Amino acid sequence: MKNENALTLSRLLSPAGINLNLASNDRETVLGELVGQIPELANQPEARLTLLRALHEREQLHSTGIGDGIALPHARNALVGLVDHPLIIFARHSKGIPYGSIDDVPARLFFLLIAPTVTQHLAILARLSRLLRDPKLRQTLLTVDQPQKAMDAIRQAEANMN
Repeated sequence: MKNENALTLSRLLSPAGINLNLASNDRETVLGELVGQIPELANQPEARLTLLRALHEREQLHSTGIGDGIALPHARNALVGLVDHPLIIFARHSKGIPYGSIDDVPARLFFLLIAPTVTQHLAILARLSRLLRDPKLRQTLLTVDQPQKAMDAIRQAEANMN
């Protein structure tokens, strides 16, 4: 890949965008909780509503639960103008939420991705899917006790993947 830095997932995360204790108990409310985590949209209720609608529409098409207790909520298309750079929100649920995953395993790890272009959106989705195949990373993300440790684990897994 030519532009590896643009796809470094750990750079798309921030401690403010990580929630290790999701309170939601169903797919509908978890999406709202994830959107509420986006620092860039904190003072933009209309933008949050637009994103939430797009996420719900995408989930109605087919669940973004990819199995192994992971969900990758994202809009079907890039949301031009919503954000000026790609970002990932990571959240964890202690027990898991039924999410319509192909393996019927409740989702515990959530990665909400948002990108201003379709190219970035697809590249991030592909890279994140590839990274999360690593059972060691998934286990680490289930047990970290601080947002920075989650970011470090993802950074390390990426370094090992390249």
